[in-house]
Amino acid sequence: MFAVIKTGGKQYKVAADDVLEIEKLDAEAGATVTFEEVLMVGGEAGVTVGTPVVNGAVVTAEVVEQTRGPKVISFKKRRRQNSKRKRGHRQLLTVVKITGITAA
Repeated sequence: MFAVIKTGGKQYKVAADDVLEIEKLDAEAGATVTFEEVLMVGGEAGVTVGTPVVNGAVVTAEVVEQTRGPKVISFKKRRRQNSKRKRGHRQLLTVVKITGITAA
């Protein structure tokens, strides 16, 4: 069984026991979180597509850790103007493990 969930402005296709990095959630390591914005659920019985979400479908996950992504460098230079700017950014991420998918 798989599902497509929406969190942090992005969509993820998940199945049981998947481990993925998503945008930061306010939860401690070991906590259980639920995703109610389930856009699609698929399995042996077929595929259910929501309009826009599937009513009654819930995906549960366990927070593994809070981490940060790789460093991204933003460098801008204006040639012959002696002007440059360098900034770094590391996105805050939450690593979650999908524990279960419940369809309506």
